[in-house]
Amino acid sequence: MNISRRQRKTIEKQVRLGLSVMHRPTPMTCTEWADENYYLSAESAYIEGRWQTLPVQRAILNSFGNDEIRVVNLVKSARIGYSQMLKAAAGYLIEHKKRNGMILQPTDAAANSFMKAHIETALRDVPVLKALSPWLGKKHRNNTLEGKLFSNCRNLWCLGGTSAKNYREKSLDFIIYDELSAFPDDIEKEGAPTFLGDKRLEGAAYPKSIRGSTPKIKDLCQIERAANESEVELYFYVPCPHCKKKQTLKWGGKCDKFGFKWETGKPDTVYYLCERSGCKIKQHEIQASFDTGTWRCKKTGIQTTDGLEYLDKNNKTVETPESVTWHIWTAYSPFTTWSRIVKDFLNAKSDTGKLKSFVNTTLGETWEENTGTKIDQNMLYSRREYFPVYDGKVVVPNGVVYITIGGDTQDDRFEWEVVGWGANEESWSLDYKSLYGNLTQPEIWKALAEALQKTYTREDGAVMNAGLVCWDSGGHFTDEVYALSKKMGVRWFIPTKGASQAGKPVVEFPRQRNKKGVYLSFIGTDNAKEIIYQRLSIMPERQGVAASGCCHWPINDETHGESYFNQLTAERKTLKFIGGRRVYTYICPKGKRNEALDCRVGAFVAMRIARQYMGINLDRLAEEQKHNIDNKKDKALPGIEDFGRMLGR
Repeated sequence: MNISRRQRKTIEKQVRLGLSVMHRPTPMTCTEWADENYYLSAESAYIEGRWQTLPVQRAILNSFGNDEIRVVNLVKSARIGYSQMLKAAAGYLIEHKKRNGMILQPTDAAANSFMKAHIETALRDVPVLKALSPWLGKKHRNNTLEGKLFSNCRNLWCLGGTSAKNYREKSLDFIIYDELSAFPDDIEKEGAPTFLGDKRLEGAAYPKSIRGSTPKIKDLCQIERAANESEVELYFYVPCPHCKKKQTLKWGGKCDKFGFKWETGKPDTVYYLCERSGCKIKQHEIQASFDTGTWRCKKTGIQTTDGLEYLDKNNKTVETPESVTWHIWTAYSPFTTWSRIVKDFLNAKSDTGKLKSFVNTTLGETWEENTGTKIDQNMLYSRREYFPVYDGKVVVPNGVVYITIGGDTQDDRFEWEVVGWGANEESWSLDYKSLYGNLTQPEIWKALAEALQKTYTREDGAVMNAGLVCWDSGGHFTDEVYALSKKMGVRWFIPTKGASQAGKPVVEFPRQRNKKGVYLSFIGTDNAKEIIYQRLSIMPERQGVAASGCCHWPINDETHGESYFNQLTAERKTLKFIGGRRVYTYICPKGKRNEALDCRVGAFVAMRIARQYMGINLDRLAEEQKHNIDNKKDKALPGIEDFGRMLGR
């Protein structure tokens, strides 16, 4: 019987006291309702037909309808039938339990698509739901893309989760978050989506919050965070068909003595190596054992087979937890083959992006970024290249089509980096300078202004100036930086201010000047540093393939020594808790210098301002440059050694 433990105890007490117990029909479980009523529509399922709950789905689906469980989290891979389960649960709660509910999708467009392709087809094909939908297929105020009002006076909304207004003015009994990890962390600065959504359940007699998602980045993933807050985390233990010992299925690794194994180059030979006894298990063998599987929490020992009754490790009944989390991945799915999983892995293992997708959507696990470690400065130092030299001086490589400068003000000096940019934001460090002096005196600011106006000669003979300068205005000389901006041109020399705030864009360039008369621009420093650090690991082009975003440094100059690379790689990506949220931020260890990184951030931000706000198109300029070089080659220009004389050096 799917009645609450509280109801059962009340009935037992009435029987003991000899009191009459009013008869009421036994409510159906969510699984029973789905098996009797639910139908897989042709538009939203691979195979059309009546629904039959799989053994691995039974407990999960029952927990969706169990009134004693307030919060259900599902950390899942693809191909386990979650979309169908959530629709069946919504139908059960609306028709059988007469509850109001809402399904939230990551965006409004996704919500509209889900309503048309999934909800409306289910209303058409499930008779008990169709009977509640007299307006089906008609234009009616109770039948919109955003919501349905059924004839039993129950509502179902389907909305996007990015807008705060979608969480307001609704009285709900249940709410379902589909692909929670794709939702923003903060909904229009009003709070987390689950916080806003679950607030709408406060008046419900049996509130239900269902969150399901494939995971994303470790420690930044919302479904992972929800799972960590849960009382109970449940994994599916199945008996080995040979030794009968129960275990969870794990992917394993090449050196692990368990998990998926196959002959090299032959995915079809895949089998599962039993973790307990080393038995070799084929997919059809283990799936036959799923009927006797048990869901078990590793940290508490609580277990269940049906999602209704929960036992401790001694098989004694315990109170149903208010919050449960289910973990399930593709190996348990009958909708794909193990050989297909192996083929997907082999296709993905040499590509970081594909491997990340495999870990998230097939293994159902978070992807762990490289955090807490620093870029190897020695590797970058050894990667320096010979830049072209004319008349004994290093000049700008032909790939550069635009130049920016990023600068930093210290108490006793200025530091700045000159960076050339090409197609796909490929970059070349052209110069790194320090200028020491008394910054309270006007002479050093005049010297800085002259230095920033230096011209640069490109390999093809073109003379170039810096197109944009971004200068950190923090510290003790903010007014002097502002004054220099107005002297040199407020749209050429741009003061900046950093903000280590998660999710902040690389740069926000203002539409108008501030009260000081300058275009003070705010930098999302953590975001900018994340991009820069990712690009530091990109290797130069190989076999003619362009290396988008690759960074280059000259070996034949005196400004890019070990100190420069130590500063460039000084900071570490670190996990912190800010306002109760887990975020990554970049921290400079005590005693380390990081001016080179700050200057690189400034030059990068200047390039982004030029592209996003001033119409500079690096790719188009690169195409024009390539065309010009090709034409000059046709005219048989002098060789490299003659360019110095041509330029009058």
